[in-house]
Amino acid sequence: MPRNPRPPRAVAAWIVLFVALGPAACTSSDPDGSTTSPPATSSKPPVTKTLTAQRDTEAAPENPMTYAHLLQKANDFKNSLTERQRADLEHPYTFQNASRWHTYPQWYLGDRGRLGVDLSTLSDEQWDSLNALLAAATGSGERDGYAQIQQHLIADDYLRSIGAGDGYGRGDFRVAFLGTPSETGRWQLQFGGHHLAVNNTYENGALISATPSFRGMEPPEFHYNGVQYRPEGHEWDTFVALLASFTDEQLAQARLKETYRDLLLAPGTDWAFPETPSGVQVSTLSEKQRQLVRQAVTNYVNDADDASAHSYLAKYEAELDDTYVSYSGGPSLTNSGDYIRIDGPTLWIELVMDTPYTSDGPHPHAVWRDKRDDYGGTRP
Repeated sequence: MPRNPRPPRAVAAWIVLFVALGPAACTSSDPDGSTTSPPATSSKPPVTKTLTAQRDTEAAPENPMTYAHLLQKANDFKNSLTERQRADLEHPYTFQNASRWHTYPQWYLGDRGRLGVDLSTLSDEQWDSLNALLAAATGSGERDGYAQIQQHLIADDYLRSIGAGDGYGRGDFRVAFLGTPSETGRWQLQFGGHHLAVNNTYENGALISATPSFRGMEPPEFHYNGVQYRPEGHEWDTFVALLASFTDEQLAQARLKETYRDLLLAPGTDWAFPETPSGVQVSTLSEKQRQLVRQAVTNYVNDADDASAHSYLAKYEAELDDTYVSYSGGPSLTNSGDYIRIDGPTLWIELVMDTPYTSDGPHPHAVWRDKRDDYGGTRP
């Protein structure tokens, strides 16, 4: 959450899922404050009834994603918009636009804010069309992809409902098309808001990149409209189980010298991967530990559409022996600044426990990047 502004694709082993440990609470012994305040909460209702999250809790449609299906859903959404909304939706494909995603809510970003349609302007029918597009573009798992996006929207509605400010809620999210969805050429589907960034790059009828992909959650767990939510819990649980499985010697080898207040490759920090990996090499781990690494990776990669996730995981499995795990702070990942990283020849996943802003304890920020395929390989 805001403190100081920052510049703006399995083989069978990956399909065997680790049974996650039970929920673990996040507590902090090291909170710090913020001098930036969100817009004041008013008593006015959300802009439309679709801001209440009641109608978006269904399971994702089945997702045998084909590009033709995705393209149809993109055009259906575009055609559902007014002329003004279409003007907000469509922007040129450039690196500057492709990298214009963030972790912060829109109200905080000012001139650095996200491009795209203001979701508070969508009608119920337009929301249905957008959800069909998001379901086509992302994973179909019960805790991944489309389902997780819906929980992120609900999480921001929750923050609005408890008085965090009118700048929270699903209406503060944006969706943009960078370039024109077509069977040829390159374009990007960009969707995001507070603690969520989907950056899918397509070229000549295929997904060529699902990264950078950012997920965060504050509070990590919450109760809203009679339902308990923990959207990023299985990701956090797996990382905690992985570090808990390390021997003292492995923990010492995996510990980084640096401390972290934020992700190393946070928004605005692109293509700055360390030249040399640090930590424990996965080839030295036991099979149980290697399976935990696989599960940690799967948790993030499964946010991509199912076929693309399968391909990504096959690539990362082939690189697994040359992948490293490292951490900073405490291995329990419960305090601000606790940090873990998975660093492979092309894979990059990192999670940091960020300081509290709208809750009493720290919360996770995590990003999945690909050292070759971020933004489809587009660079500044």
